[in-house]
Amino acid sequence: MSIPFDQKEITEAVEAPSFFGTTTKIYKYPVTAKEAYKKLYERKPVWQIMGMSEIQMFSPEVTPDNIARGFVFDGSGHPPATDKQLEPDMFGIEWEFVAQVGGSMVRPGTPFLSDANEWREKLVWPDIEKWDWEKAAKDNAQFLTTDKFVQAWFLTGWFERLISFMDFEAAAYALVDEDQQDAVKELFLALSDLYIKIFDKYLTYFPQIDGFSIHDDWGGQKSCFFSPDTAEEIIVPAMRKVTDYLHSRGIWCDLHSCGQEIKQIPNFIKGGWDSWSGQPMNDTQKEYELYGDDILISVAPDLIDLSISEEEQRAKAREYADKFANPAKPSFFNYAGAANLTPAYSDELYKQSRLNYAK
Repeated sequence: MSIPFDQKEITEAVEAPSFFGTTTKIYKYPVTAKEAYKKLYERKPVWQIMGMSEIQMFSPEVTPDNIARGFVFDGSGHPPATDKQLEPDMFGIEWEFVAQVGGSMVRPGTPFLSDANEWREKLVWPDIEKWDWEKAAKDNAQFLTTDKFVQAWFLTGWFERLISFMDFEAAAYALVDEDQQDAVKELFLALSDLYIKIFDKYLTYFPQIDGFSIHDDWGGQKSCFFSPDTAEEIIVPAMRKVTDYLHSRGIWCDLHSCGQEIKQIPNFIKGGWDSWSGQPMNDTQKEYELYGDDILISVAPDLIDLSISEEEQRAKAREYADKFANPAKPSFFNYAGAANLTPAYSDELYKQSRLNYAK
């Protein structure tokens, strides 16, 4: 049942801190952000979801990878990473934090595996039973008490994990080398089994979780790193194993995959992902037209000239909403368009999306 728009939703809005250290406008929503985000995944949207203002991002200290990657966002009070800090991930692979880019990377030139066939004898698999889940649950009880959509982030998926073991060039070669392909397939399926065990712990100790955003970058500025056929054969089955499990638990699945990915979106769909957010090098408007019936796309608007009048800004917001806040084919807003979010544009986008989705 649709919810009619009330102008008080805008006039009674408040400013609140956002993820990027700025502020964002929180409207007087007719339902909670958690409910609205779930409704979008059910394809019964209430307003055009902006992303960070409706999400409680969760990346807990209990998972060693989050410490290694300098990406702990939880209630533990874990200190921020410092430049050149070295930390091991769950496999004991050390990552170095680079303050200039705000993230960590494995030092290149020191691969743990020289050939994918070595994984069975060389990898030491983590004992997740030794992770302090009880403490993590206590640390995060208040942090996860929210009316936002709780999205757990998991940073190192399948190809990214192979890169951490082998370095990029060797990992990319292993995907297409006939002598290594079977080993890679088996490794990816074994990783999926491990991830499912970890996610089962998450859902046991953090039952507030609504969705997962799992990271696996497949592309660069101009194209993807490997062919769609390679991805479908080598990676998609392992992905599908995880998304099928999460869906069986009532959990929504978002893929965070950086790079120019238009050729791979059919594989994202085959992999069971509910949503994907493309970076600015993607033509997300074209991707929405091609694939938005089967996967939720975060669509970036055409950037506006901020010197135009307030009414022209509102007109541009209505134009975006009429194209992409379509109740028969919903989407969510891509933060690559954040520069457009002046007070006038934001208000009109929210209002027009509410009107469109209430039809």
